[in-house]
Amino acid sequence: GLEENDLLHYTHLLTGYVGNPALLRAITDTLRKLRRQNPSSLYVCDPVMGDDGKLYVPPELGTSIIVSLSMLIFSHPCAVDIYRDEVLPLADIITPNQFECELLSDMTLTSDADAIAACRKLHALGPRIVVVSSFTPPKEPHRLWLYASQAVGQGLSNTFKMEVPRLPAYYSGTGDLFAALLLSWLTRHPSNLKVALETVVATVQAVMRRTNDAQSANRTFVRSYERTTTSFTPSYSYVGELKLIQSRRDIEFPTAAHQPEGAAALVAAGVTVVFLTDDKDDDVIKASTLSHIRRQLVSSFDVASFAWADVCAAAEVLPVNAVLLTGIDGPTANVHHVVHDVAAAVAKIIHLTSNY
Repeated sequence: GLEENDLLHYTHLLTGYVGNPALLRAITDTLRKLRRQNPSSLYVCDPVMGDDGKLYVPPELGTSIIVSLSMLIFSHPCAVDIYRDEVLPLADIITPNQFECELLSDMTLTSDADAIAACRKLHALGPRIVVVSSFTPPKEPHRLWLYASQAVGQGLSNTFKMEVPRLPAYYSGTGDLFAALLLSWLTRHPSNLKVALETVVATVQAVMRRTNDAQSANRTFVRSYERTTTSFTPSYSYVGELKLIQSRRDIEFPTAAHQPEGAAALVAAGVTVVFLTDDKDDDVIKASTLSHIRRQLVSSFDVASFAWADVCAAAEVLPVNAVLLTGIDGPTANVHHVVHDVAAAVAKIIHLTSNY
C-alpha cells in the first residue's frame, strides 16, 4: 500500500512486537524500499520477544532450546534467527532487554563484562547503537541497570551504564515508550546518546510514577509462556495501562531526577548554546583557545558536545560575555540562572586560560 500510494518517503522507522515471521520479513522488505527512496532512513528496532525468562511469541513456532540464567527455556528460532540474520543487519539502533539480548547474542549475562561483550557481538551484526534497556545482576535482584553502546569504528565502541530506579509495579507498554522516546531524543541530539538516554529514562520514570499514583483499575490481559517439565504452559497476568494522555507534560518536558543538570538540561530541552563575536567588545581572547574552552565546558557540565555557531570556527576573537541561548521550545523557568552559570563558567575559564 505504501508503494502503490507513493508513500515511501519516511525518514524514520520504528518497530516493536512482531509475532509473525512473515511480518518480520515484510518489514525488512519495506525498509529496503524506504532506503531506495531515502538511503539515510533511520531504523530503530525493539526486538520484542519476551522478558524475565518468558516468551511473548508462541513457542509452537519453534523447537530449539537455549540455556539462559540456569533455566531451560524454549526459544522461538524463527523469530530469533530472522532478527539476527535479516533484521539486525539493517537496523541502526536496537533496544533489547536482558532476555532478548541473551537470545540474540547467544550469551548469558551475569556481569558488566558480559553485557559489554554482548553489545559488541550485536554491533558486529549491524546496529551502530545497542541499548540493553534492562539488566538485573543475579546477585543483586533489587537493582536495575541500563547499558548503552555506540560503535565508533574499527571494532571499537563507547559503552556506559546507568542505574534505573526499580518501581514495585509492572506496566504494559514501557518498552514501546522507551524505544519511541529514544528515537525522538536521538533525532534531536544525534551526537549525544548519553543525554538522550538520561532524558528517556527520566520520562519513562515520570510516566510510571504518574500511572502508579493514579492506581489505575484499567488492566491489560497478557499471555506469556513458561517452561514446565516437558513443555510450555501459557502464563496469564494482568498489567497496568500507562497513563500516557495524563502524562503528556511529563513526555514533552521531562523533569525527573535522571534528567541532566545545568547546561546539560538545556541541551536536553533542545536549547543550543551559541557564542557570538562582537567587534566592539574589548575583552576578547584568541580563537586558538576555543577548543580548550570547549573541552573545559564539556568537562564542567558533563555534556558530550555543544552546538556551536559557525561564526565561532572562523572567529579570531571571542567576547567573555557573549553567551546566547537559542532554540528554546520547552519550559523557561530555570533558564536565567543556567544562563548565568554558563556565562560565569566561560568567564572563569577565559580568566584561567588567558595565556593558553
